[in-house]
Amino acid sequence: MCGIVGYVGHRPALDVVLGGLRRMEYRGYDSAGVAVLDGAGALTVERKAGRLANLEGRLDEVGREHFGGTAGMGHTRWATHGAPIDRNSHPHRDASERVAVVHNGIIENFAALRAELEADGVEMASDTDTETAAHLVARAYTEGDTKGDFTASVAAVCRRLEGAFTLVVTHADHPDTIVAARRSSPLVVGVGEGEHFVASDVAAFIEHTREAVELGQDQLVVITREGYDVLDFHGDAAQAKPFTVDWDLSAAEKGGHEYFMLKEIEEQPEALANTLRGHFESGRIILDEQRISDQDLRDVDKVFVVACGSAYHSGLVAKYAIEHWTRLPVEVELASEFRYRDPVLDRDTLVVAVSQSGETADTLEAVRHAREQKARVLAVCNTNGAQIPRESDAVLYTHAGPEIGVASTKAFLAQIAANYLVGLALAQARGTKYPDEVAREYAELEAMPAAVQKVLSTVEQVRDLGRRIADSKAILFLGRHVGFPVALEGALKLKELAYMHAEGFAAGELKHGPIALIEDGLPVVVVMPSPKGRAVLHSKLVSNISEIQARGARTIVIAEEGDETVRPFADELIEVPAVPTLLQPLVSTVPLQVLAAEIARARGYDVDKPRNLAKSVTVE
Repeated sequence: MCGIVGYVGHRPALDVVLGGLRRMEYRGYDSAGVAVLDGAGALTVERKAGRLANLEGRLDEVGREHFGGTAGMGHTRWATHGAPIDRNSHPHRDASERVAVVHNGIIENFAALRAELEADGVEMASDTDTETAAHLVARAYTEGDTKGDFTASVAAVCRRLEGAFTLVVTHADHPDTIVAARRSSPLVVGVGEGEHFVASDVAAFIEHTREAVELGQDQLVVITREGYDVLDFHGDAAQAKPFTVDWDLSAAEKGGHEYFMLKEIEEQPEALANTLRGHFESGRIILDEQRISDQDLRDVDKVFVVACGSAYHSGLVAKYAIEHWTRLPVEVELASEFRYRDPVLDRDTLVVAVSQSGETADTLEAVRHAREQKARVLAVCNTNGAQIPRESDAVLYTHAGPEIGVASTKAFLAQIAANYLVGLALAQARGTKYPDEVAREYAELEAMPAAVQKVLSTVEQVRDLGRRIADSKAILFLGRHVGFPVALEGALKLKELAYMHAEGFAAGELKHGPIALIEDGLPVVVVMPSPKGRAVLHSKLVSNISEIQARGARTIVIAEEGDETVRPFADELIEVPAVPTLLQPLVSTVPLQVLAAEIARARGYDVDKPRNLAKSVTVE
């Protein structure tokens, strides 16, 4: 959530900052603002509630010539403290309007800090926690040991703040310098020629440079035209890790598609292939980063998968595969609930943390709780150098490329594939699968990008169906075995994109209450298992379809090609390629993504920017 970009260099800062904010609109926000230093002691700020277009309109009204300078910063806010209105939008300034601050995350002790400032006579201009940081930096700069030292003032304030935060600070007395700091919230540095950037996402500066630096926990960075310095919160020099972004600007643009989500749905074969590539060498499954030994993996006696949203559904799929391949018990937990229920963990427990951004606050806290209990942690992540991978014992990157659409599509399929690799790595280490069996499973995975491509070539039928049922009040989704998590994901996509009531159920539970929801014309999507791989479940699910069809439901059945036994029970039949049972989610999910997107478009909604949602949820 929220987007931050800061720039010091030789270009007009306003253009760079606005360009960076546009490329981070996918993160979810409800207001935007900019601050530009003109080099002559002036700090000019403008902010506006609503979309970035509102801010740009306001800039045109006041005159962009007033924002002439080569250093500045911008922010898109997702409201936490204070309503999404102009005065709560970032940047926030101190009373003298010499200091400006933008902020992601939550300052948990802001109430006490605010009371302290108000007791000193400071009048607050907003309802936010962020404004307290601006006043505190201004006070530190004018008083005490840090007087006149911009960097030391920011560091001193950071030491007082509690919670997860990224702060970017400018001061009119230092027009060629930006100071930024992070704790449990994303911040990266972009390194250019005669220019430097800070941002919450590399997408903000990818147009200008692919060379980046990841900051560690409780570090701050000082950027100027000439370079950057990384320090800890006590002002001592600290180490940061340089890396090169492995995608370019074209990957973050629509490429002729009307929406990013449609582009990303079509990129799923490539995302799967990239996730699998390089992970099977010399007959063995290989992880990207491994600070855990094979013996440690052999000693694992229980697996937890912790995640949120779509990543949680990928974990539900993983449970079937990991238990089948390793005979280890697997529990799948919502990360937001994990540490609060006192789970039983020890050093022989493996916690698999799945997060697209690698910064998801609930999942990060679950990782930290697991580490405190001496459990091993393996991260599945799409973002190089993010906090969750840094705090884990092993990492498997999904390599899906940037996912701009807020509702996950290609990252979800890549997570499923990565989870399968985790399962095979465990089976390999524990000896529950022979090398030739691991090789066979990997070969079947390698065939999946082509199978997904085949699904994509036949989805026009699904688009047409979406337009025809767009006026429905609700849609139900049913599945069994690995089809159950697919049903949950299909329902989630519809909620996210079309704002419809949608529920996913294990089909066997239908008669235990949900069948009361069935009425004439209600669309019910059924994810069928293979009649070959799961014959018993297939026949039981046919019975479920018959039950709801008899009560007037409109049945939409996703079934394997050649499954003629289900045709009489399907008002709409969507066929997908025949694949191994455990891998079926990779093909059966795709029509549900397309269906949700088409229904949302027919209802007039922006599928890239669902209301109230953010791409990376960095607060609990």
